[in-house]
Amino acid sequence: MSHERFGLDTALLVVDVQNDFCPGGALAVAGGDAIIPVINAWIPRFATVLASRDWHPPDSVHFTSWPPHCVAGTVGAQFRAGLDTGRFLLILDKGTGDVDDGYSAFEATSEDLESWLRSRGIEQLYVCGLATDYCVLRTVLDALRLGFAVTVIRDGIAAVEVNPGDGQRALEAMAAAGALVTGDSRTCCNICNRGQSYLL
Repeated sequence: MSHERFGLDTALLVVDVQNDFCPGGALAVAGGDAIIPVINAWIPRFATVLASRDWHPPDSVHFTSWPPHCVAGTVGAQFRAGLDTGRFLLILDKGTGDVDDGYSAFEATSEDLESWLRSRGIEQLYVCGLATDYCVLRTVLDALRLGFAVTVIRDGIAAVEVNPGDGQRALEAMAAAGALVTGDSRTCCNICNRGQSYLL
């Protein structure tokens, strides 16, 4: 990756890098730990860094679809050790109600993310975190729908893959909606060859 530093109109959004989504967690993503050094390397390039986290009540209806995970205040809900959280200007809690929501960071209940970004003149988001095929996907699609420019950090995401190929399909959906993807991977190149726009 280049070492460009970004202006005040661009922010880094780190999605749900929590213990329960990493190896050994209740809803582990393969390779969840491997993205942490990548994310840490990107963080210093941004003046504005924010993060989302699942923050579920113990009896959330969300757990009819998923194993219980990221229960508010538990070890499983904590950010993964090694993640550089010291630069987070805002932590967004989502999935806090007894409804099956909270995939997108724009569904956060602790802060209106859209209003927060616009009040600071943020026009572009770089997005990384877990998991590609759920919370990253929904966050990116919501950001694009709201008119933000979005770049996905390919080496800073990982998919849960409930069904094989879900991560790839999520990347294609984000690209089709207008997201750029930065990162050196065969996946990016394959999608580029189908005519999508990418930064490599």
